Amino acid sequence: MPPSLSAGSEVLAEQVARDVRTALAGVPIVGVGVDAVDLERMRRVLARRPRLEERCFSPAERAHAHRGPDPAPSLAARFAAKEAVMKALGVGLWRFGLRDVEVVRHSSGAPALAISGRAAALAAERDVSAWRCSLTHSDATAVAVALALA
Repeated sequence: MPPSLSAGSEVLAEQVARDVRTALAGVPIVGVGVDAVDLERMRRVLARRPRLEERCFSPAERAHAHRGPDPAPSLAARFAAKEAVMKALGVGLWRFGLRDVEVVRHSSGAPALAISGRAAALAAERDVSAWRCSLTHSDATAVAVALALA
């Protein structure tokens, strides 16, 4: 079972999504998605299901996460990004494989999204031509925002 949010975190995520929509009024946004993942729950899930990492994350995402002493914050932020993309597209879990969304890095180091497979098909159906994303984490929670742009 994937890590989930507490009720308070869901309210915060919804407020962030509303704030982003307001700030970008007039920009051709197809959808916005926000997700947060509890880091301790992510650690427990990864310990209990070691193959989950391979099923959900690309080799590059796993390599990036394992550069530091604790891969959980990086993996949790990437998991949140994948779910934020689902929300931005207006679809539920498992409408596409989690590896259809990959968090990559621009040369500047800023995160970006590479969308493929069924996720790319769903995006094309909704006239999504570009993506923007932001990732962050604290000691307890990782958060991602995904913007689907026309």
